[in-house]
Amino acid sequence: MQAQEMMSGLRIPELEDLGHFFRSLPTSTLVGIGALTAVLAYWLATRPRPIKPPCSLLHQSEEVPHEDGARRSMMGDGSKLLSHYHDDARTMYEVFQRGLHVSGDGPCLGSRLPNQPYKWISYKEWIISELACYTYSMVVVPLYDTLGPDAIRFIINTADISTVICDKVDKAQVLLDNVERKETSGLRRIILMDDFDADLVERGESCGVHVQAIQEVEVRRTTFKSVPPAPDDLSIVCFTSGTTGNPKGVMLSHGNVVADFSGFLKVTDKVIFPNKDDCLISFLPLAHMFERLIESVVYCHGGRIGFYQGDIRLLPDDMKALRPTIFPVVPRLLNRMYDKIFSQANTPVKRWLLNFAAKRKGAEVSSGVIRSDSVWDKIFFSKIQASLGGRLRMIITGAAPTSPSVLGFLRAALGCQVYEAYGQTECTAGCTFTTPGDWTPGHVGAPLPCNLIKLVDVPEKNYFASKEEGEVCVKGSNVFKGYLKDPERTAETLDADGWLHTGDIGKWLPNGTLKIIDRKKHIFKLAQGEYISPEKIENIYIRSEPVTQLYVHGDSLQSCLVGIVVPDPEVMPEWAKKKGIFGTYKDLCKNTELKKAVLEDLVRLGKASGLHSFEQVKNIYIHSEMFSITNGLLTPTLKAKRPELKEFFKEKIDRLYDGISM
Repeated sequence: MQAQEMMSGLRIPELEDLGHFFRSLPTSTLVGIGALTAVLAYWLATRPRPIKPPCSLLHQSEEVPHEDGARRSMMGDGSKLLSHYHDDARTMYEVFQRGLHVSGDGPCLGSRLPNQPYKWISYKEWIISELACYTYSMVVVPLYDTLGPDAIRFIINTADISTVICDKVDKAQVLLDNVERKETSGLRRIILMDDFDADLVERGESCGVHVQAIQEVEVRRTTFKSVPPAPDDLSIVCFTSGTTGNPKGVMLSHGNVVADFSGFLKVTDKVIFPNKDDCLISFLPLAHMFERLIESVVYCHGGRIGFYQGDIRLLPDDMKALRPTIFPVVPRLLNRMYDKIFSQANTPVKRWLLNFAAKRKGAEVSSGVIRSDSVWDKIFFSKIQASLGGRLRMIITGAAPTSPSVLGFLRAALGCQVYEAYGQTECTAGCTFTTPGDWTPGHVGAPLPCNLIKLVDVPEKNYFASKEEGEVCVKGSNVFKGYLKDPERTAETLDADGWLHTGDIGKWLPNGTLKIIDRKKHIFKLAQGEYISPEKIENIYIRSEPVTQLYVHGDSLQSCLVGIVVPDPEVMPEWAKKKGIFGTYKDLCKNTELKKAVLEDLVRLGKASGLHSFEQVKNIYIHSEMFSITNGLLTPTLKAKRPELKEFFKEKIDRLYDGISM
């Protein structure tokens, strides 16, 4: 009471003078000030706020004492590498059990027929073979017919596979062919998802293979007691298709997979934590550890996985039906998305306006603000966002470099967080990841909290760690256990101190992020002695607007490079029109003027990116058919199979060189 009396008697002259000032103002002025104040208060309350980065964007990684220049993430416990995020999810078995608990047995896996809505099965549907295997500590080996018959036989024999689960009868027939020829004598059981007749069963019996339906296996699922795995137990042997020789069986433990996705969670947990309302669209092959990893994150938090119909042309329709919140992609798809957007802006005015809007929205993104309700979204980008379902929270791209211009535009246009990851199967999937709030393109982020990264000298290519350049090496709880039954290639890749040598060349940027600048492998000398890295050149040329795929070729018997170019069927005709060249896609691919225009555009990009004259292609062939898994020119993870491309285009390459010498 005494304190209140003291306060009531306290005189503050400045406040009294301010009160006299306001009382002296006309009512209309006071109303105007009040309205302005209300508008200002509303703007302050509703203005978009930038994402708060989890660490300083100027200092995203730091050197580790006594680790020979290795760097670590600024997130997590600096004294040790992250091995898991949730205490109740240390194996893939526990990951799924956690998702079951969090979701309350909610929808888990979804699929659809043409023009139909998605249909869902819940978390208690134990018909998914991978998850069933984990329940009994079995090891999963993905087997894809796109690897080719020789690779399939090699994998079955190397991994001692006795049981294969497949969907279609024709795949079972191929497996039985191998058994009858005594090429896969260890195969004893084939479990089929599709219907089959008695003839297939009899054929299997004649060569000692039991053929049965998946429904029969499901009925018996409750008769065995679960034998859950430990973190160090082997989870999966993922055979990388490779570009040369037999595939290599990458051995990954449960702990490897959990550590890798826990690193992703730790980096993003303050800004975009996954939950049971999340939904992922799955279209990448499940031989792709990048896809499997992101799906595991969704499982762990009770979310849903919706599978596309199997036709990439129907993916937009699937996304509209599913309305996903998480979208793992590869750069090739982002490039096609970017090209299609600009192909629809088919006049100079429309393109100018689209670029102008992207720059204005991009400035907002650069300041850390990610949203889909700005004036630029309403006028220019809402239709683009709606075509992807309208609910995307996060896009993650990996597996290959992404063009900075494409990444920058899509970060502005799509109105969601777009992250870039870098890694390989041997470190489970990723070893670096974009730091939330750093939306600058041109790098692959900082090390994940589950691993260290160091750069090692590559003197033959003039890269030295002392100059912050060298081969990227990874060490941590996400690094694989070695190649199955292949100690020689294991020793080539995994050194005695546990460092994985990736074969990629990286450069540390001043802010502690990593930039991939070259590839140690796939280098060759030209006749005059210059070293060439074709993949570096391809990553520059792929930015050409009409180009969707290309292959740069050279060898030590030649003094220059040539290229095979596949134009984008949707973009190239419009691009050609602007050059005054007209015709159908097939006709344009044979048009010498079009070929000259594309070559000039490639050389222009090469010069702008600092390529030397000997790194530029001197002649190109325009090919009208896409490189694909089906025609054997891409791996299941969509990487170019260089030896196959060289052989496939041998005649065309010879003619290209003949054309130069003429």
